[in-house]
Amino acid sequence: MSRKRVRGSAACCAAALLILPACSSDGDGEDKTKAKGDAGDLSAREISDKAKRELLDAKSVHISMRATGADATKDTDSDTDSDGDSDSDSADPASMELTLDRDDNCVGSMKMANGAALDLVKRGDKVWMKPNKAFWRTQVPGGAGEAAAEIFKNRYIHGSTSDAMLKEVTGICDLGKIQKDIQDDADDKTKSLAKGEPTTVDGTAAIPLTGKDDGKEITLYVATEGKPYLLKAVEKGDGDDTTTTFSDYDEPVPSKTPSPDESVDVSKLEQQLRKT
Repeated sequence: MSRKRVRGSAACCAAALLILPACSSDGDGEDKTKAKGDAGDLSAREISDKAKRELLDAKSVHISMRATGADATKDTDSDTDSDGDSDSDSADPASMELTLDRDDNCVGSMKMANGAALDLVKRGDKVWMKPNKAFWRTQVPGGAGEAAAEIFKNRYIHGSTSDAMLKEVTGICDLGKIQKDIQDDADDKTKSLAKGEPTTVDGTAAIPLTGKDDGKEITLYVATEGKPYLLKAVEKGDGDDTTTTFSDYDEPVPSKTPSPDESVDVSKLEQQLRKT
């Protein structure tokens, strides 16, 4: 099963997170003006560093990612079936909603630009994945995709991370790995940071920090009241925009898992794929 687009969604999420260390460099053009609110008399770099530290220390977080661009939003001829699944390769922008923690738990959903989508639940090494029809059609070649879409319609594929397919899909659920990537990243490309005018993000007072990375415009919104959490990261350039928001720091990941009646063991899927 090809999961190129699933991995692409994970990469978009990680890229937004990895903006933080790059934006912490000591550029000559860094804005030394002071932030308002609890951020107090902090420079742009100090605010960015504090936001990075809060993200590195987080036990859990909710991430909402939306990517738009020429490829994602261009008009195409697409068919939508009775299930509301689009057969177009580029009918919808990519998006993801994910709550994850350091204990290998996550709950969320993702949708690719071609309409393929899936719901995902992970508790430790146990995994539940419910793809839509477009996912089966685009990710499983030939008639196997059509057959799987019908047989496993509206049900979760249940197994563990010992299964290669489920393990790869759940790679986005590893908050510890994301944090390690942020900690290890030493490629400081942003030469300056500038603070914008105070604003709000979903009702929370914030200060925008702007800079550039590889020709792309980066804006980080950091809370100025309470803990200096990163609230939103926006990346624009090359005709593609990615907006990632962060919320519910240190809140528990929902523990409810799909019932046996809603699930099919992954071995059934593997048997079906071998038949076709």
